[in-house]
Amino acid sequence: METLKFKSNIKCTGCIEKVTPFLNEAAGAEKWEVDLKNPEKILTVHAEGVTSEQISQAMQKAGYVAEVIS
Repeated sequence: METLKFKSNIKCTGCIEKVTPFLNEAAGAEKWEVDLKNPEKILTVHAEGVTSEQISQAMQKAGYVAEVIS
């Protein structure tokens, strides 16, 4: 299974609720998480067959930004 990591501008649990339907559709439920304790609000996606572009687009649709990190 591939793991993708992104810096995001998600700030709180309310933000997570807003992006949930978009990320669930793109990556699948329970296949992603956001570390709100990290200052860069790291979004980690554990999904096979999902591209970083698909995740970035899902975040944009929700009104947020996801920047790929290595």
